[in-house]
Amino acid sequence: MLRIVEVDNPKRKCSFIDFAHDHYATDPHYVPELYIAQRDHLDPSKNPYFDNAKAALFLAESNGKVLGRIAVVDDVIFHRHAERDTGVFGFFESIDDERVSTALLDTASKWLASRGLKAMEGPYHFSTNHSCGLLVDGFGHAPSLMMPYNKDYYARLLEQYGLQKKTDVLAYRIQQEDFPERLRRSLPMLEDRFSKAGIKVRPINLRQFESDVRMTLDVYNQAWSANAGFAPMTDREYLHAAKDMKLIMDPELVLLAEKDGKCVGFSLTLPDANQVFRKIKRGRLLPTGIFHLLFGRRNISSVRILALGVLEKYRRMGIDAYFYARTFEYVNRHPSYRSGEASWILEDNAEMNNAILKMGGQEEKRYRFYRMPLR
Repeated sequence: MLRIVEVDNPKRKCSFIDFAHDHYATDPHYVPELYIAQRDHLDPSKNPYFDNAKAALFLAESNGKVLGRIAVVDDVIFHRHAERDTGVFGFFESIDDERVSTALLDTASKWLASRGLKAMEGPYHFSTNHSCGLLVDGFGHAPSLMMPYNKDYYARLLEQYGLQKKTDVLAYRIQQEDFPERLRRSLPMLEDRFSKAGIKVRPINLRQFESDVRMTLDVYNQAWSANAGFAPMTDREYLHAAKDMKLIMDPELVLLAEKDGKCVGFSLTLPDANQVFRKIKRGRLLPTGIFHLLFGRRNISSVRILALGVLEKYRRMGIDAYFYARTFEYVNRHPSYRSGEASWILEDNAEMNNAILKMGGQEEKRYRFYRMPLR
């Protein structure tokens, strides 16, 4: 008999995390998240996101077997800044059975409605500042770092329930050899322009990591404020996320533009550690996963451009083009990097999409945000 149970103890929390590993056991493109990272992300005592949010996790079970899972979130900052009276669902996984997906989504809807919310959107894990969206095109490719992956029938299950497309976001692949040489050659000219304007671009300094990260927070919250579903990050939440990234960070790929000691733009690119994580069985570092983590990064062949933002006042100076050119100039020199993924980009952001196409980018994956009124 099918039943939905709330995750209310450590055993069920473990089942919630482990279900994905079993569900994708034969899928060659699935990449397990590190167990310790996912456990901490779901833990209100360790993740400062929960300073302003309340979540519930649910499992679908039948005869002792887990058939699906879902999370729901009431995020105060999200419905204050992004979507009023809207709750979020995420971490959705289900076997290909409409009874199971409907039971999970019904439970999510009722939980959100009980808190006075009028609409539901997602999937976000837990917000658009985290892994988000449903993969709807590009199933022949493994996901890049911090990007989602799912079964190809999930869109059908969500749409059968009544969820409708809110927007799509895109992931572009840029091969090292396709990046225009003219942009790399523009670096000295742009540096001269910046120097005359009192702007300096430098890599992040890992010895002053926290202060450098805090410098970029205002840029992040301002530059992304118009994005679909965006909610600003708090200082605690932002620093927490940055510390997780520091473990795999290549400082030459994290660039800060400064003027008069203030950050006016930054770009964040990380080695695609998913190429290492996919070899770590069930996301467990012990007994052997730790060795993949320690020694595997030297063979990573791709990077992911996660974020690139410039304050409005400085957007016509070529800082964004400089970030891309300097990043790929470094990729070109690096012994193992061969390509980069730029993700995610809103489908209706014509300026950004056109810029990436001109840099040799090709659309590789498409993700969808869904929304529906609560019944």
